Amino acid sequence: MYAVLRINTFDAAKLGASTAQLEEFDRIHASQPGYEGNITVDLGGGRRMMVNLWNSEEDGKAAFAHLRPEVDRLLTPLMSAASEFLGAGPVVAADLPSTTEA
Repeated sequence: MYAVLRINTFDAAKLGASTAQLEEFDRIHASQPGYEGNITVDLGGGRRMMVNLWNSEEDGKAAFAHLRPEVDRLLTPLMSAASEFLGAGPVVAADLPSTTEA
């Protein structure tokens, strides 16, 4: 598994009024070949850390090329700062028996 980590800073008012845009992006994101999942952490103040999980580095890179226009269309208008790339690499350990809230 391969992970890509970013921090996205959103305009809180725009984010709160954009559920449909976020859901549309999530559907497009999840439909990419090699998609393994996503973890989003609310850091407060409109900041969210994203951990995108892919089957392989190649899958992650291919998805990025396809998703870039969708990010520009659906997410960039909601952001108050540019997305910050933190890093990417192979997942060396994972202990996530369940990440879906009931």
